[in-house]
Amino acid sequence: MDYTGMVEPGGSAQTLELKQLSITKFSVSAMDNNCYLLRDKESGQKLLIDAAADAPRILEVTGTDLSAVITTHKHWDHVRALQQVIEATGARSYAHPDDSPEIPIVTNAVHDGDVIRLGATELSIIHLVGHTPGSIAVRYLDPHGHGHIFTGDSLFPGGVGKTHSTEDFKSLISDVEEKLFKLSTDNTHVYPGHGNDTTIGTERPHLDEWQKRGW
Repeated sequence: MDYTGMVEPGGSAQTLELKQLSITKFSVSAMDNNCYLLRDKESGQKLLIDAAADAPRILEVTGTDLSAVITTHKHWDHVRALQQVIEATGARSYAHPDDSPEIPIVTNAVHDGDVIRLGATELSIIHLVGHTPGSIAVRYLDPHGHGHIFTGDSLFPGGVGKTHSTEDFKSLISDVEEKLFKLSTDNTHVYPGHGNDTTIGTERPHLDEWQKRGW
């Protein structure tokens, strides 16, 4: 199956094969949460982004030889399977400390600019304040291609994530502009926490529109 990024709960996973890394996307729960399994091809090490729900389904895709789980933010629909997945795999659990108190299990704190190594693969952490205080995105700069960013609920096709105040929106749109759009090429692939993928180039022309509408 060619990778389209279009998955649904209970449906098949899709895998994008890069030269150094494979990215497997699948959806869980009625909330249509995306989970992403990253596997470094040289070492075989595997990392999951968001153990959102349905631990049996997650473990079916990942196996128990999981090295790490990164949680993009504290919201309940992104963490419901985390405890079970960590207990089943012994994986490290990464999250930003501003969200960690409300995440079931965190073994490693990460901050803006930190690098997590998965075999030969380097993943950088981007702190994006607004959807939650400790929301993070994960960037992979493919040395043989373009960028890939896993944005959690901070950036979607059509806009930034939900915020609950004007101040939070201003913070999030500013961080997204400065840390994602200004530092990414148009062909950078964006993998959100729900729904279909997009690219930085697809979304870039709409930044002013998002600013004006305030969401």
